[in-house]
Amino acid sequence: MTADLDTQAIDPNNELITPTEDLKSDQKHNPQDSGNPTLGDDATDAAAEMAADDLEAANEGLRHLDPTWIDVFNQTVVIIDTETTGLDHKTEQLIEVAAVRMTNGEIVARYSALVKPTVPIRHSSFQIHHISEEMLENERSIEEVLPELLEFIGEGPIVAHSVIFDYTFINYAHKKVFGKRWKVPRVDSLEIFKSVFPEEPSHGLSALLARFGFESFVSHRALDDADNLAKVFPRLMSLYHQKHQWQVSQFGSIPYLMERYNRLQKAIQTLQSEVGDLRDVFKLYFQNGGTPVRATTGELLVSQDRRYYEYQDAKVWQILKDADLVERAAKLNPRALDKLLGSETVDESVREGLKDARTQMHSARAVQVIKPEDK
Repeated sequence: MTADLDTQAIDPNNELITPTEDLKSDQKHNPQDSGNPTLGDDATDAAAEMAADDLEAANEGLRHLDPTWIDVFNQTVVIIDTETTGLDHKTEQLIEVAAVRMTNGEIVARYSALVKPTVPIRHSSFQIHHISEEMLENERSIEEVLPELLEFIGEGPIVAHSVIFDYTFINYAHKKVFGKRWKVPRVDSLEIFKSVFPEEPSHGLSALLARFGFESFVSHRALDDADNLAKVFPRLMSLYHQKHQWQVSQFGSIPYLMERYNRLQKAIQTLQSEVGDLRDVFKLYFQNGGTPVRATTGELLVSQDRRYYEYQDAKVWQILKDADLVERAAKLNPRALDKLLGSETVDESVREGLKDARTQMHSARAVQVIKPEDK
């Protein structure tokens, strides 16, 4: 196994594990892999949820992948945001919830409440939202606040920037308080932002605000962030619908667009080859004692050595298990699991066990260009 010291990757060659990250400065508004299950997922909880409403949850999941059904200018949507004691919804808790109701593109009502948790606030989380345990000492419990929040939200739909984060925390609280999953339509403004402006280097809430000309400061307080998202969501959604309409209008031109696609692919391959050649020249330059070079536009060309180590897989896993660090070090790679399920080299009992561990189905359509056979 090869691990790069610059990351927290722990990969025992079978590709089952991908790196996970500690709390970031923008913990939920620009997340990575937030929907993947960790090795510590509660199997009993997952099995119970699957048995209760597996198919319904799967169908909801498919709907969330396509937000074209949202018409923000002719319906009511609720923008939500939360602050928490940490990142893991099964060990951390809500400490602030907020919701902004919009009808026909205009804000008509707001709700917010602090929540007293029963677990300590992680220092890394406090550094983000600056909500202290002292501030929550006299606040109500989630059992008291949650019914109010749900009444305000009603039937939704809810909108949030990285909605899986906020939904997962509220849903987990809902199951603890009411004994069942929270069923509500949800829309992820983060994914819509990525779709409309894929070229943006960052897709956090601050970048979204800046893109529409608003001050990009994000306070990481629930009501402020919900209000900020409400400022830009109607315009973002309008652009998303325009993009979708344009895409649909191109259906009659698919054969021509395929030709354009092939031209672009060839150009990209040529450019990638050129970049590779230039990188080889740069490496050779530094190997021969070259010094850093700064471009007129400010970019700095430097070279540095990166260390890699080989590890004994079995020993590493035992150390992580003994130290209870498996969850922090790694998370499951569902795509690798799917490959195992399709492999005849894996024992049938193992494949059946993996199938039984499934909790929800998602679907995404992939497009593939199959090259003609060489003549």
